[in-house]
Amino acid sequence: VTVMKSFSGLRAASHMFRRDLHHHHCVGIIGAPFSKGQQRDGVQRGADLIRAAGLVQKLKGEATFQTGFSYFPLKEVGNTDHAFDQRNRWRATALDCTIRHSRLTIASVFWHMSIPIIPNFSWLKPCVAAKDVVYIGLRDVDPGEHYTLKYLGIKAFSMTEVDRLGIAKVMEQTCDHMFSKVKKPIHLSFDIDALDPSVSPATGTPVAGGLTYREGIYITEHICQTGLLSAVDMVEVNPKQGKTEDEIKSTVNAAVDLLLGCFGRVREGSHDPDYKMPNP
Repeated sequence: VTVMKSFSGLRAASHMFRRDLHHHHCVGIIGAPFSKGQQRDGVQRGADLIRAAGLVQKLKGEATFQTGFSYFPLKEVGNTDHAFDQRNRWRATALDCTIRHSRLTIASVFWHMSIPIIPNFSWLKPCVAAKDVVYIGLRDVDPGEHYTLKYLGIKAFSMTEVDRLGIAKVMEQTCDHMFSKVKKPIHLSFDIDALDPSVSPATGTPVAGGLTYREGIYITEHICQTGLLSAVDMVEVNPKQGKTEDEIKSTVNAAVDLLLGCFGRVREGSHDPDYKMPNP
C-alpha cells in the first residue's frame, strides 16, 4: 500500500497497534528479508542487524510500551513471477490490520522517488490516493519521476525546501496537508538513505546532501506526537555496502534510533505515568 522507491530492499516493518491499556501501546515487529529487483545484494540482512542491535529490548525499556514483542522473519522466496506475487501478498497481509477499518495517510522519507508499474500486483486494489501521500527529503529525482509527482499532485519536500524552511516547518506543513480534512492513521515509510551518508553509509544508494541525524529523529518524533502513527517500515539498511564495521554500526544504530523516535522515545527523557521517586 505504500509507494516505495523500489520493492527491492528489506523491510524491518514495525507495526504499532494502539490500545487504550493504561496509556500503553503494543508493538509487533515483522522482519522481511528480501533483496530481489536490484543489483546490490545485502539488504536482506538488515532486519536481523536492526533486531540484533537491541531494538526489542530498547522498545521494552520505553515507559509507554508494553513488553509483548515478537519477531516474524518472512521466508526468502524465489525469483519467479509466482514467487514475487507470493511475497507481495505477504507484505500486504502485514499491513492489513492497519488499513482494515480506516483510510490511510502515508508520509514517505526518501532521497529518490519512484512509482514504477510493477507486474504481479493486479490482485491489489488501490487504497491510497495521491493526495494522501507526502514525500520528504527528495534530492535525486529523475525527469519521469518529477513528471509523475507533478501529474499526480503529490505533496513533496525536496532537500531544498528542508534547507529553506527548516525541518520543523516542513513537518508542520506535512501535517497540515495530511489532516486538512480529516485525521487518518499514518503509515511512515523511511528509507535509511534519506539520511546523509555521513550518518548512514551502509546503504545501496548513498547520495551526499541528505537529512542530518537530528532532522531524521525530529521527523519521527513529530509524527509520533500526532498520536496517529499506525505503522512504520525501515528500509535500505545494507551491511554489505558498509566499508567498515563502524559504517555498518552507524547505519544500523541510526535505523534503531529512528524507530525508537517513532514509538515515543523523546530526547528530553520520559517516565512512566505511575513513576514514584524511590525512598532514600
